[in-house]
Amino acid sequence: MNRTVKISLERPDQSDVAVLIDDLDAYQKPLYPAESHHGIDMAALLQPNVMFAVVRDDAGVAIGCGALVLNADYGELKRMYLRPQHRGRGLAQALLEFLEVQAAARGCHCYALETGIHQLSAITLYERAGYLRCAPFGAYAPDPLSVFMSKSAGEPSPS
Repeated sequence: MNRTVKISLERPDQSDVAVLIDDLDAYQKPLYPAESHHGIDMAALLQPNVMFAVVRDDAGVAIGCGALVLNADYGELKRMYLRPQHRGRGLAQALLEFLEVQAAARGCHCYALETGIHQLSAITLYERAGYLRCAPFGAYAPDPLSVFMSKSAGEPSPS
């Protein structure tokens, strides 16, 4: 069966989408101490400078999500998650590309992220998409459990 998906900007506070965010927290929080968990809460995701994308399968079921927080000089990827049974089909790459295109349409051409050292699949995804390891950016401090990455389309990297 050829299954299709739809990726669109949506509100993160929909009940089925909030479950995705809870599932992401349930996965990440046991991996890292509280001081190394850098997720953002629902109130932050609802701010006007946040683009929140949802991946839905052909039945309309929310199977993935991701956010891009638009800052003055760069966009920060947050809350990237795809249900495990849907991984390995290029959906995370499609979600990442969707967020980058949406950000570029708003004049943002530099992207940054923080992910944990135990999330090897995520690190591989970002490296394949052209992200390079960088120093901590914004308000982040160095953390041995974090990997910082950035990607630029001709603009300086965040600092």
